[in-house]
Amino acid sequence: MTINLQKITLEKKGDTHIIDLSKKAGSITQEININLNWSKGTKKGLFGSMFNNDIDLDLGCFYELNNGERNVIDGLQFSQGLGGPRNRLTRQGQYTGKPWIWHTGDDRGAAAGSGENIIVNPQGLHDLKRMVIYCFIYDGAARWQETNAVVTVKVPGSPEIEVQMGSQASLNKFCAIAEILFTADSIGVRKLVTFHTSHGECDIAYNWGLQWTSGSK
Repeated sequence: MTINLQKITLEKKGDTHIIDLSKKAGSITQEININLNWSKGTKKGLFGSMFNNDIDLDLGCFYELNNGERNVIDGLQFSQGLGGPRNRLTRQGQYTGKPWIWHTGDDRGAAAGSGENIIVNPQGLHDLKRMVIYCFIYDGAARWQETNAVVTVKVPGSPEIEVQMGSQASLNKFCAIAEILFTADSIGVRKLVTFHTSHGECDIAYNWGLQWTSGSK
């Protein structure tokens, strides 16, 4: 793990950084941002110039509340990536009420450069228990080594926490990147980077117990 004043990088699987909230009581008033950014892929040779080789990653999360509620939010869960407003509960989540988590929208690839974002309302920290942040390749081959994918957790008043996927090669299109644990006085971020064949397989690996049907976008 690498630490400096602006950024903490979780380098190895299992590396964990804990933010002490006991010294920040009442001070987190801005949203907590979870960002996925990645390279869009490369175009090589004649066929690379003829076909679109952009890599499209989709960001999502499993979440659990302290009342036992569990669910999932990602780009496949809301119609055509549009979803709903932050102040109404949809499959995109909700920012102004439970679960206090909202996916800001689907980045369809090369047209956008800021990746995808999930935001957490600090007013709801007392309701949150845990999240598993994941991404998946919806279409095309699993070219993870070309993505340079990075998840950054930004908690106001603390250094950014960066989780790099590295250059892993896997035929599976689903990757659980990080786990976030919430307590009354802390937020802990742990690097996972485990690959799975589907949402359902990841669900089993991390004991979520949800029911799954196929999705599209």
